[in-house]
Amino acid sequence: MNLILSSRNQGKIEQIKPVFAGLPLTVLSLSDAGIEGEAVEDGTTLEQNAKLKATYAWQARKWSMADDTGIFIDALGGQPGVYSARWAGKDKTTAEITAHTLEKLRHVLPNDRGATFRTVAVLIDPDGHVRQFSGEVRGTILPSQRCEPQKGMPYSGIFVPEGTGKVWAEMTVEEENKISHRGKAFAKVRRFFEEYFEQIKTPA
Repeated sequence: MNLILSSRNQGKIEQIKPVFAGLPLTVLSLSDAGIEGEAVEDGTTLEQNAKLKATYAWQARKWSMADDTGIFIDALGGQPGVYSARWAGKDKTTAEITAHTLEKLRHVLPNDRGATFRTVAVLIDPDGHVRQFSGEVRGTILPSQRCEPQKGMPYSGIFVPEGTGKVWAEMTVEEENKISHRGKAFAKVRRFFEEYFEQIKTPA
């Protein structure tokens, strides 16, 4: 069974595929599914944007999924939140978004650099039924970049999750999926599919 992930971000796709290992599912990108263009992300919440993206992929009338992620920085009153990918300006690079974030926090003390990463994942079945899952993780933003960020993930070189000594970009995919906001949200999606496949295998 195919599951279309409404994304062309190869880094994100490679993170998510292992979450569904062992299930009779093939995770496809928009490109893999032959879907052109991109969803317009004009929602004001993670939930709205995730649904917009999932609905865009659902035009193929197959199982479709999308997520939206934001980092909510305590010292900035929860910014950038839903605008995390574009608060440095339109079409800015990963490096430019990282630099913009560090500049915003330049005068913030180490103990005040807390932040929460939150992901909302939306799953739409072939009949159009919508399901929503979420995950979050607390952590700290470093005063400077520790290593090169993952492709398309500007906070991965500066955010240290609570209980670890590593930034995201220093972790393996397996390490990250165990504790990350996205990993937690998609683990819930996996549990849904485990139950789904069990039900269709042994109908009442």
